[in-house]
Amino acid sequence: MADARCWGSDIKKAYRKLAVKHHPDKGGDEATFKEITRAYEVLSNEEKRQIYDQYGEEGLESGGAPQSANDIFSMFFGGGRRQKQTGPKKGEDVVHQISVDLADLYNGKVKKLAINRKVPVNPDEKPKACDACDTRGVRMMTRQIGPGMIQQMQVVCDNCGGMGYQVKMKQERHILECNIEKGMKHGQKVVLRGEADQLPGTIPGDVIFVLAMEPHSRFQRNNDDLLCAQRITLVEALCGCQFLLEHLDGRKLLCKTRPGEVIKPGHIKSIDEEGMPMHKNPFVKGKLYIKFDIAFPADGTISPQAMTILEKCLPKPAPVQVPMDAEEVVMRNADISSMGANAGGRGGSHLDEDGDDEMGGGGQRVQCAQQ
Repeated sequence: MADARCWGSDIKKAYRKLAVKHHPDKGGDEATFKEITRAYEVLSNEEKRQIYDQYGEEGLESGGAPQSANDIFSMFFGGGRRQKQTGPKKGEDVVHQISVDLADLYNGKVKKLAINRKVPVNPDEKPKACDACDTRGVRMMTRQIGPGMIQQMQVVCDNCGGMGYQVKMKQERHILECNIEKGMKHGQKVVLRGEADQLPGTIPGDVIFVLAMEPHSRFQRNNDDLLCAQRITLVEALCGCQFLLEHLDGRKLLCKTRPGEVIKPGHIKSIDEEGMPMHKNPFVKGKLYIKFDIAFPADGTISPQAMTILEKCLPKPAPVQVPMDAEEVVMRNADISSMGANAGGRGGSHLDEDGDDEMGGGGQRVQCAQQ
């Protein structure tokens, strides 16, 4: 414990010394100062340091930390000069998209998925370095393209197939468990460390699942809040209503409006703590919003008896004073999408700027027949 404290003290002293030297306010380089600060954040945290030693920058997801563990130490004890990366490189990551339902994101779920990856035929066999490319996986090829002209190009080593090692490989079907945590969102990633191709001489890459949320038939999500539509009758809208709402976890919520409370079309109410659970803190939930839709009589009419009852119960409309010169018109059902279809008026002629008919000036105009 004492050694660890002493080592941590040395790191802190070195950081302070370099921070003062390279601080932008003291004339230092801002990029170098940021690298020193990020390096200190890794070294001063045991968990981050272990992750970085094993997985590198991708494991930390820090977005710009030094490229190797040796680089971090050299910043504090090697004059701040970057060293060449040592040790095995990390293999390529494999990214898959996985479809999830809103209920999966609400309740959490573990999905089993199969992938194909490359593994050695004999895991106990020690890989033999390729002599042709010296484990690089590529080699330089020279060819003549003209008199006195040659071209050098980098090609995949045909001796090892680009692996850098001579070892027999095979395709393996591998079953993985993707743990979808409560409150995760569309586009969020689930990273399974070291589950990609097991290539010799490399640290296995990661398998990354990207969540793709499918539309839900009842609920819509906006961050940690939910929205659903509820259709009620005209009587319920005027006199109050109650209904059961089945939630994403199967619970039945009994929802009521106050007696005598009038619900208008598009009216919205909310219920606290019935939205989506917060990721990493599922005991805290957002709100559930309910948007009301009013179902009017299906045939668009009501009986004279019903009209009489409603006129007695509901407030009477304000009287309309009809002047003598008022013209009575007929209103018909219409579709707003047809608005503007009758350009220039029904049956009217189109005139140019001089007032002449577009069909020919000076000619006799066609008149509508009078019946």
